[in-house]
Amino acid sequence: MVSDLTDEQLVRLAVDRDPDAFGEIVTRWHRKIFALCLGILKREDEAKDAAQETFIAAYRNLERFRGEAKVSSWLHRIAVNQCLSRKRKDKRLSENLIDDSDPEEIKIFVAPIRECPSHVSEKKERLEAVRTAVNALPPDLKEIVLMKEFREMTFQEISEEMDVPLSTVKSRMYTALKQLRMKLESTPIEVV
Repeated sequence: MVSDLTDEQLVRLAVDRDPDAFGEIVTRWHRKIFALCLGILKREDEAKDAAQETFIAAYRNLERFRGEAKVSSWLHRIAVNQCLSRKRKDKRLSENLIDDSDPEEIKIFVAPIRECPSHVSEKKERLEAVRTAVNALPPDLKEIVLMKEFREMTFQEISEEMDVPLSTVKSRMYTALKQLRMKLESTPIEVV
């Protein structure tokens, strides 16, 4: 049964054109790859497309997978490349915020009756300041923050997926948080 095999064994079977093997890889990793793409692209429709393109690219390049990194790291790298390529094509700057039509953004305006409008406005400004600060981080630091905070991965899981030492992951997270703190402290939040 393919569900009992490791990712690496599945790749070997998929290279031999076993359709169930690659299907199992997609089943195992689709949710995490989609979450990663959503964290980078901020739009669900684009994230779905990028995740799909990630698996298409992985399937087309199965023979190139040498097993030097984990399958998860390989898929992660393809997904990041797909997202960056998509952003370049769309000529979007990394500071772009989530589109106003996004349901997550709309929730901010649909506040409970108990919440006063100035608090809602302040929360929205804080959220935008955090998004802008995260998007302004260098790619290697932004990647760690997205994995830790948005995908809720442990440092050990991040280390394994990125195929870098645990100490490097922790160091990058420390540096990212330090940079975020500095950026957010220098960004005034105006309350209406």
